[in-house]
Amino acid sequence: MRSFGIYPDPNMFPFVLKACVFLKNLRLGESIHGCIIRLGLDFDLFTGNALLNMYAKFQSLQPNGGHKVFAFNVFDGMPKSDELCGTSAQEKGASIIQLEPMTKVLEMMPKRDVVSWNTVIAGNAQNGMYEEALRMVREMASANMKPDSFTLSSVLPIFAEYVDVIKGKEIHGYAIRHWFDSDCYIASSLIDMYANCARIKDSCSVFNLLSKRDDISWNSIIAACVQNGVFDEGLKLFRQMLTAEVKPRDVSFSSIMPACAYLTTLHLGKQLHGYIIRGGFNDNMFIASSLVDMYAKCGNIKAARWIFNQMEHHDMVSWTAIIMGYALHGHAHDALLLFKQMEMDGVKPNYVSYIAVFTACSHAGLTEEAWRYFNSMSRNHGIKPGLEHYAAMADLLGRAGKLEEAYEFIGSMHIAPTGSIWSTLLSACRVHKNLELAEKVANEIFKVDPENVGAYVLMSNMYAAARRWKDAAKMRIFMKKKGIRKEPACSWIEVKNRVHTFISGDKSHPLYDRIFEALKDLLEQIEREGYIPDTNEDFHDVDEEQKKYMIFSHSERLALAFGIISTPAGTTIRITKNIRVCVDCHTAIKLISKVVQREIIVRDNSRFHHFKDGKCSCRDYW
Repeated sequence: MRSFGIYPDPNMFPFVLKACVFLKNLRLGESIHGCIIRLGLDFDLFTGNALLNMYAKFQSLQPNGGHKVFAFNVFDGMPKSDELCGTSAQEKGASIIQLEPMTKVLEMMPKRDVVSWNTVIAGNAQNGMYEEALRMVREMASANMKPDSFTLSSVLPIFAEYVDVIKGKEIHGYAIRHWFDSDCYIASSLIDMYANCARIKDSCSVFNLLSKRDDISWNSIIAACVQNGVFDEGLKLFRQMLTAEVKPRDVSFSSIMPACAYLTTLHLGKQLHGYIIRGGFNDNMFIASSLVDMYAKCGNIKAARWIFNQMEHHDMVSWTAIIMGYALHGHAHDALLLFKQMEMDGVKPNYVSYIAVFTACSHAGLTEEAWRYFNSMSRNHGIKPGLEHYAAMADLLGRAGKLEEAYEFIGSMHIAPTGSIWSTLLSACRVHKNLELAEKVANEIFKVDPENVGAYVLMSNMYAAARRWKDAAKMRIFMKKKGIRKEPACSWIEVKNRVHTFISGDKSHPLYDRIFEALKDLLEQIEREGYIPDTNEDFHDVDEEQKKYMIFSHSERLALAFGIISTPAGTTIRITKNIRVCVDCHTAIKLISKVVQREIIVRDNSRFHHFKDGKCSCRDYW
């Protein structure tokens, strides 16, 4: 067109600028911007909007106005307009150089419409420049321009990021008053905002009021439920989405997989895996990483490794998923070997991958290796230790019996220790029966977290173990006055596609009589193998026989007995427990795995235990 000497008109430049975006060529876009200025076409509304869109799309925008040079030489052969409203092109170009191009383009537009404002607001929001985005919203209102649904969907993620539910509700109110609340994009943004502010009920209310639901709104509510720990509801909604004949997308599977992982519903996880293969999503790296995580957390580390090995490319997420999987299953050396392989493959470790490394070291008692990694984390990779790293190191030292070292380590942290970090040491004090240090640690916990239920329960139990019944009673009375309730020990098992839940001492299961008989039979068999009940960890002030019965009816034993009577001989039994497996149950399940000739996998709140032939994968270190 240039060679024919044809003068460009305003209708041409929006398409050329869009081409620059697709080519990801910012330099070329800046050159064309210069050409637009020289030709005097920057006053055209559509050309101005196209420029705004181009600068908004480029992710290389810098907050200090980093575009230092505009290249005006690409179309040098074109006719030039020396004067634009009395300002030379050079002067005008120079003024743009000093400020963010996107903002400056907006300021210089003589006429702006809603599209102009929305483009700048969305561009700032997507680039993390939240204050600038909100400033533009206020300026838009001052210019008597009403925000539309696009404006609201751009602003809501900002309040989600700031966890500002009050401002988010104001936007919600505006949306209702202007009939935008039925818009799927607005609804999805509201669902995300409420979910990020831990208001999952409000997220569900927004979703339930939608008359029409698209895949975006379905995926938003499923992700919201999983993000807030409402896993059962997330799975229920996923099924409803399939029933509504809404085709899942890759993000659907990435969102729902953590629910299967948390609930350890391996059967459902396998069903989803089948759906993923049939839908052609198995090559998606994010979904594959979710599958690795799901299989590892459902107790099938071999399947997790197989999927990992099938992946053509591995990113940080997939590496971290498999390393953490091996760490939780007690295969520390495999986990550390994978970490080294990851580094050799040129993938730099991040914050989360080091948590996996410290978890692996903690579960195997690899103190020296952990210290080496802890020191190299900041020295070699510039990663500053965070609360999770300190907690893992404190846990490692505590498990290894280095209680005083752990106490000093927590006290020397560069950030204020939380109650949960002190709690890891308190648990170690209980295991190693160091009541004196436990009292010091408990005082530290109550300073920063006076409502810490676990600390009160542990101290009560430690006082009871030391036969200091009055101190134990004081703790329990104090808990009762404060309304602090202990979380009941709970275990669950999946049998024939249904999850069965058991609470310690609970007799409500329909098959309880058969479960009780099976437990009695198992007890007789393991006693012949040398089992002697260990009642030292039962801290009730009752006689020995009652203590034996209480241990006998622990939740994981009820789940195990149910699994044995409900599945064919030789079937692997998988149980999940919400708290740490006690010493006596650990001993009993080892012997049960031997007498029934089954592999029994128990996941407690910190790791997996693989029981087989009278042994456990943790080697009695947990």
